[in-house]
Amino acid sequence: MRQDAGVDGDAQRISQIVWMVFLKMFDDKEKEYETLDPKYRSPIPERLRWRNWAANEEGITGEKLLDFVNNTLFKGLKNFPAGGDARGLIVRQVFEDAYNYMKSGTLIRQVVNKINQIDFNRKDERHLFNDIYEHMLKELQSAGNAGEYYTPRPITEFIVEMTKPKLGQKILDPACGTGGFLANAIEYIRGREVKSPKDEKKLQESLFGVEVKPLPYLLAITNLMLHGIEVPRQIRRADMLARPLRDYGPSDRVDIIVTNPPFGGVVAAGTDANFPAELRTRETADLFLALIMHLLKSGGSAGIVLPDGSLFGEGVKTRIRAKLLEECNLHTIVRLPQGVFSPYAGVKTNLLFFTKGKPTKEIWYFELPLPEGMKQFTKGRPIRHEDFDIVRKWWNKRTANAPAPLETARARSGLSSLMGWKVSIKEIKDQNYNLDFKNPNGKADLAHKPPAELVREIEEKEAKISTILGEIKKYYK
Repeated sequence: MRQDAGVDGDAQRISQIVWMVFLKMFDDKEKEYETLDPKYRSPIPERLRWRNWAANEEGITGEKLLDFVNNTLFKGLKNFPAGGDARGLIVRQVFEDAYNYMKSGTLIRQVVNKINQIDFNRKDERHLFNDIYEHMLKELQSAGNAGEYYTPRPITEFIVEMTKPKLGQKILDPACGTGGFLANAIEYIRGREVKSPKDEKKLQESLFGVEVKPLPYLLAITNLMLHGIEVPRQIRRADMLARPLRDYGPSDRVDIIVTNPPFGGVVAAGTDANFPAELRTRETADLFLALIMHLLKSGGSAGIVLPDGSLFGEGVKTRIRAKLLEECNLHTIVRLPQGVFSPYAGVKTNLLFFTKGKPTKEIWYFELPLPEGMKQFTKGRPIRHEDFDIVRKWWNKRTANAPAPLETARARSGLSSLMGWKVSIKEIKDQNYNLDFKNPNGKADLAHKPPAELVREIEEKEAKISTILGEIKKYYK
């Protein structure tokens, strides 16, 4: 694909690969339907089905294939009459804003022939491709603006694990990007509770996602199909902020929300008017926080990613935080270190966990330490699943830290005790609902460094001071 002059950058290459994979996977699934039901009829017009233009390795190629893809396939899939068929509607929605970027029909044939080597009806091959697909999504982090669509999987896994979704609960990601949170929710519930086809059907009907942009929508649909969701009809292409808040009623409320809403951006003009006057802002993360509170059922739980900027600030930000603490029990904030979303975003971020229905009385904080010897996470050493093990160990055994010398505290409770602390609602109100509390354990960030490294750092600083003093003495001589 890199040899093709029409494809510019990894985001376009991934988009190009995924519409092809989507059609191949859809066709493989239809083969299974046809085996189970001889009367099955595809919603896709016959000449546009993968098997009839792509499956034969010696089939059309060159200019003839390029002309077919541009002028027959894409035009046909964007406009065919799907009727009320859910599968057909998904195909049409996927291709509404999909594009063929490639200019060489010969290279298209080579890519198609590679994809034909995968049999998505074989569980082992589908799982193997799932790993490849996850790697492709991860590459989006460094693919220009496309990085905003991908949340590192260790974060989505941890948030889902801590919110503990159950079979039958309605689970929503209102800004689902490439579908990572929903994919992890599928794996979490399926591995614990799904014991029969009836359970599987209930799981598939309980997942909901909304994404506004076409590329991540395509990626999310394909991602969920790879995770065994036959018809991801509940993944919609829409903007949840574009609907007035008051229009979301009881039928829209859900049990679990897991999401990484877009932050750092400004919503379209007029979007803030969909919210009550006291909550109006053009900051996307703050509006999503207000929406999430509204959409949760009483007793429902949320695990979300928010930037540092949402934890402090005056005016509307204060009112949104006050509403959160009055209507929900914000029980835990995990403060993440620098570089988690690099290179797309360099801002520090937090994981907020709350339950709707009771006010907050206290918040537990946990400062996730960087691995030994690192100053921040990087593309070469991103955040990993095991980096959250220290939080998992602390999560169910939290204890308030009594003032104590650093080494005494460390000896008593281990490193995790130095990373966690508790703040009362009175302290928060006294600071005008500011949630940006620093670790009171002082040098806790140094506690995980070995003594030899601390000695080396002190010696380096003393050497620099000695050099500066020497220069000053020379000057005054």
